Parts: sequence; C-alpha cells; structure tokens
Amino acid sequence: MSQNFPPAPACLANRVLRAADLGPAPSADALRTLYAWAALSRRADNRILELFRQGLIKGTVTGGQGNEALIVPLALLADKSTDVVSFTHRDLGGHLIWSGHLCEHLNQYFANADSPTFAREGNIHHGDPANRSLPMISHLGSMLSHVAGRTDAQIRAGHAAVGFAFFGDGGSSTGDIHETLNLAALLSLPVLFVIENNRYAYSTPVAEQFPAGVELWQRAAGYGIEGLRADFTADPLGAARTLADAMARVRATRRPILFEALTSRLRGHAAYDTCDYLSAAENASIQASDPLPKLRAQILAADASLAQDLDRIDTELAVWVEACIQISLQVPRPSPASLPADAYAPEAPALPWQPLVTADSAKAENITFAQALTLAHAKILRERPESLVLGQDIGAYGGAFKITEGLLALHGRARVFNTPLAESACTGWAVGMALGGHRPIEEFQFADFATEAVTQIALNAGTYHFRSGAKVPVVFRLPAGGGLTFGSFHSQELESAFLAYPGLKALYPSTAQDAFDCLLAAYEDDNPVLLFEHKALYRRGKHAIAWNPAYREVWRPRLVRPGAHATLVTYGEMTQLAVEAAAYLETEYEKSVEVWDLRALAPLHLDEIRASVARTHRLCVLHEGRRTHGFGAELVTRIVEEQFFDLEAPPLRVASLDLPVPFAPELEQAYRPTRDGLIEKLVTWLG
Repeated sequence: MSQNFPPAPACLANRVLRAADLGPAPSADALRTLYAWAALSRRADNRILELFRQGLIKGTVTGGQGNEALIVPLALLADKSTDVVSFTHRDLGGHLIWSGHLCEHLNQYFANADSPTFAREGNIHHGDPANRSLPMISHLGSMLSHVAGRTDAQIRAGHAAVGFAFFGDGGSSTGDIHETLNLAALLSLPVLFVIENNRYAYSTPVAEQFPAGVELWQRAAGYGIEGLRADFTADPLGAARTLADAMARVRATRRPILFEALTSRLRGHAAYDTCDYLSAAENASIQASDPLPKLRAQILAADASLAQDLDRIDTELAVWVEACIQISLQVPRPSPASLPADAYAPEAPALPWQPLVTADSAKAENITFAQALTLAHAKILRERPESLVLGQDIGAYGGAFKITEGLLALHGRARVFNTPLAESACTGWAVGMALGGHRPIEEFQFADFATEAVTQIALNAGTYHFRSGAKVPVVFRLPAGGGLTFGSFHSQELESAFLAYPGLKALYPSTAQDAFDCLLAAYEDDNPVLLFEHKALYRRGKHAIAWNPAYREVWRPRLVRPGAHATLVTYGEMTQLAVEAAAYLETEYEKSVEVWDLRALAPLHLDEIRASVARTHRLCVLHEGRRTHGFGAELVTRIVEEQFFDLEAPPLRVASLDLPVPFAPELEQAYRPTRDGLIEKLVTWLG
C-alpha cells in the first residue's frame, strides 16, 4: 500500500463476516461492519457521480446505489483467500471489500498513472486477478464462464472454493448465461449465480424482457440445480441471511445454485441516463425501495444502542473518503509511453520438455500431419500436469478428425474434457482455467464454429493481459480451409477476421514436423494462441518427424525454396501449391521464385522476407482466404510501406474469390487458388 494512502477508519478494519454473525440475533460488531461497508459503498458511488459531473472523471460511471444490501454481505461472507468472483458495474462495494484501498479503486475511476488497469480500461472494469477477482467486460454474460473455469481450477488445486458470478435481469436473456448454467450443472461446480434483478435493463423493463409470470430463479429447474430468491429492498437483513444460507449450501454440496436478488437501481443505468422513461410514480416507488435506510432501521431495531456508532461511522467515512479523493486527484496522468510495444504477455521461458516425440523415441516414421498433432497432444498431456484438452466429440470418438484419438483412455475425463455444444461458455471456462494455472488446448470441430466464441477469444482472452496484466495461456485449435467439398460452414479461412483483434497470436503450419512443433510452441506461450490447421493436410502423405530442440523457430518464416526473380510468401496448404508452381516456372520458364512459409501470422516477423524482397525486387502473396480484407493485404502493406522503391513491379495478391465457400467440387475449385491458376498469374506478372 502506498504510504500516501490515508489509513482506513477502524470501522472498516473487518472484511469478514460469518453466517452466524447475521442472526437470528446478529452481533453488534457484525451490524457495525455491515453498515460501515454499505455506507462506504454508497458514499463512494455518490462522490464518484459528482466527480464525473464536475468533469474530473471521464467516460461515464455506473453506480451501485441501491445494490449495497446484496453485494456488501456477499463480499463479507465470501472466503477471500480462496473464492472466485467477477463483480459487475453495480458492485463497487464488493470491490472495496475484496481487496485494495479505496484510493486504488478511485485511481481506476480517475484513469490516472496508478490505475490498477494502467488506465487502459474504463471505470469499474477492473478486478484483481491475482486474488481471483476477475475484471469484467461489458458483455456481461460472457463473464460467468470465466468464474466457472477459475473456480474449477481452484478445486483442482485442492481448495474448497466457491465462485460468485453476477448478471442482471437483462443479461438473463443472453445465450452465454444459459450455456454456463448448463456447464456448471454438468460439471457440478460450486458457483453461486446471482441475478441482480433491479427490474430494468437500461430503459427496458422486465415486462419487455421475458413473459409475464416468469420467475428468473425458477429457471434453475431446467438445469437440475436449486433456485432461490430474496428481496433485498424490503428486508435487507433477512435477505442477507437467505444469501448466507445459499452460500453455505453451495460450499457444502459443491453444486451450483441460481440466486435471484431483488435490488434497487436508484440512479438509472449510468450517469447519462435521464430516467425519463419512468413515470413520476414509478420513480418515487424506486426511491422508496432504497435498502440503506431500511438496513439502518433494522440495525437500530436489533440494537438501539448502536445509533451513536452509526452516526460516528457516517462522519468518519465522510472525512476519509474526501481525504482519499484528494490523494487520488494528485496522482499524475498516465503517459502514452507506458503503452507496451504490443498487447502480448512477455515471452515465457521454454518448458523442460523431454527430447522425445513418443513416450520412448525421439523420432516417428510414416506419420501423417494429423498424427503429428496427436503425438504432440500426447506428449503435452504426458509431460505437463497442468495441461488439459477440451472440445466437442474429442473423447471416446477422438474428435471430428481423430486428432485426440486414444487420449481419453490414457488421461481420463478430468484432462480430456468432451464438452457440450456450447462453444462460448466452454471457451470462457478454458480462459478461467488458464487464469488459474492450467494451460488448456481447445479444439473447435471446424474453424467456422469459433465464430460462436468470438467474444471469449477476441474480447476476453485477447485483451486480458493488456487490461489487467494477467496471463491467459490457452491454445485454440482451428481446423480450417477448403478443397474437401465441405461447404461454406466447414471450410472458411478466418485468420484475417480473428487477427483484426489485438492480443492474439497465431500459427499456421504446412508440414507434419511444423504441426508437432507449433503445438508445443503455442502451448508454452503465455498468450492465447490460434493454431490454424488446414484440413486437406491432415492425411496428405506420410512423413518422418523428430524431436526438434529448435521448435520455437516456428515463430519465424521458413525458407522453403530459394529463388532470384520473385519472393512468394504463403502459409498452410498454399505452401504446397507455391512449391509446385515455383518448380514448374523454373523448369518451363527458367524463372526462380523464392518461396517463404510464413508459419507465424501473429506476431509477424518479416526481416527475412524483407531481405528477400530487396534481392528479388518482386513480391507475391498467396493465401486461401478471400482477397478482400484478406491476410495478404496486411502482408503487402507491411512490406511495401517500407520497401516501395525496392519493387520493380506492383505486388501480386493471389487469393480466393469474395464469396461464401461453394459446395460442389467444380465450384470450389473455381473459388480457391489452384496450382494452374497460380502459375498463369505468376507467368503474366513476371513477364
């Protein structure tokens, strides 16, 4: 803690309550603690709103005024040494109790140089990953699965942890929430799913969110779990006891519970919300539901002698909050120099791999591309206890392309997890597991299906290190590409779509040896890595692979074929087309084309290719993805913007048509690059 932080008043010394402390005859200490943290939460939220209106806080603010009766007892009752939580934008009180000094939280709102997110994330979008408080993103439904995964990691580490996941009445309509409830029930994860029902999603009332008569807590029955409800606006102490009982049951039974908490939203959705959609009578009813005065009244009804104590708490908090605000206002503004060169976690040291390909040999003969990936999976599971593999049909069936065949029998369901059809929740679970010390490898049946998990991959996993400093070591395996007449939903190349998002690394091997090496290199990286695998390579030919101590070289381009007249850059299955075309040109036209296999699509290392272009003075890029917004455009731009005067001809881009992938073989052949089509374009271009 900074020496400049004002010491907290004595009323905030305790951050822990036990269920027994709340009743039926709550202790005076418990009542003082409960009131102090609730009053601090309210005062801090109100002052933050005022500071925003004064222009001292930017963006916007979303207050938790009216939510204190729920979040304060929950945070006090949780075991902050082992439990997992992901607070939302109504839960400042929970952040204050879980960890950190008020000044640290204020620094987040001021987005100053000492902000816990390095001033890279807005307002309450922060957490404390090291202490299992997972920062939220605005796509609130996608946070539930992170809690499930991080809680699972705690359990596997031997901790009797409970997870706490929050969403609102509006969020209850999102698919991620239903996927995660089902997943948690399936895995019997001890997570308390809390619905913060304040009856409005921004301006949309519950009457326009779900049918009349629906009780959200009763949806628990559909997942085979318990559902409960408590009204924190009418009886704060009674509701807190119900909450404590629910938390204790989750901890004891190790089963999830869906808990609907009726709360108040006294200040609208956010600072800019005028609430003009509310009638005067409805607004008056909402203000009358404020739980804080009722909590104070209940405390005094239980122990009238506490009146002076509560007044003293209010006075102490007012002075302390103002002192903290003044400290945080004096923190310097962040410098753009603090931004890293990229959004990635630092390079991790190599893992101590055994110099073996199989369990007892440094080599393997007659191996397909697919079998090389199987051997890499087996090696990882055999040597790395933190590893696990997940995906649809990867268990007894061995995956759609048999990459995981035999792994379940050797390692069991705990490490080879056959997932339900829920790409988003299962990806979020994998992210949570990665945050908890595991290194998951997730297989998507087809790269196309990863579009169901874009938020989890791109906005959660890809941004985690940038916005919180936490590492997310997870591999997403994406069987991609056409040529097998699988149609438009099983054949796409999506590297350009995913790599438009920062923070993701990507590898795309073209040989069996590189496939083996790529999985090892991706696995030990501390960032989320996309591993694209062209399906047409899975069983094309048999190869020998060997233990390669330099397996990390897959992060740099590979010179496949030297040449003097042009530089051709490609990756994946297109590498084979490039080699065939280059051989033909050299035989028939005496033109030698230098072929480079990019291998790593992100981060891009182009020094070797730049040197090649400087020698050959021509650049061709070849990829199977569509031409418009295709990855080749980025490659050309990166090179030409620095080497324009090295070129003696415009760059050549060869790619697929700007269409969905067609089904019939005749149409698909016309859609994607072919050997003969590439040769024709190169001959015309070379002149």
